[in-house]
Amino acid sequence: MSSLMNALSNWLVNPRRNPLARLHMHAVSSRLRKYGLRYDDLYDPYFDLDIKEALGRLPMEVVDARIQRLKRAMDLSMKHQYLPEHLQVRAPSFPLDLDLSIHIMVVIVVTVASEAQQVPFRGYLSDMLALVKKENAEREALGALPLYQRTLP
Repeated sequence: MSSLMNALSNWLVNPRRNPLARLHMHAVSSRLRKYGLRYDDLYDPYFDLDIKEALGRLPMEVVDARIQRLKRAMDLSMKHQYLPEHLQVRAPSFPLDLDLSIHIMVVIVVTVASEAQQVPFRGYLSDMLALVKKENAEREALGALPLYQRTLP
């Protein structure tokens, strides 16, 4: 029964299989692209201290780029504007039955050709966040004290 529920939940959130998830992903992607943001920029370090820890472990260039994207998005939002169209270059959408190696080669060529391309779902925080959560779970399983108190400001 749990494997059936697991398969159903994987189908519901997988944009390659579920057309509604694909529509939602395209809507979120276009909205983020209009402001020049990435999906990982939406994580709030003041709400979850694991995110704050993960951001602290990232290279300074990545964190600075995140801060600049957030500042630009806030500025555009306050002005009720979007990024200019030439900066909102869309990543090409290919049919899902296309050979993956051809798809990867085309995306690489398009990415190199267009430096200003916005790629909202290219993650930079997820791997480090998973590592921090894994370390905290291991620390809790061993009975060690937490590194920080989990209180909301």
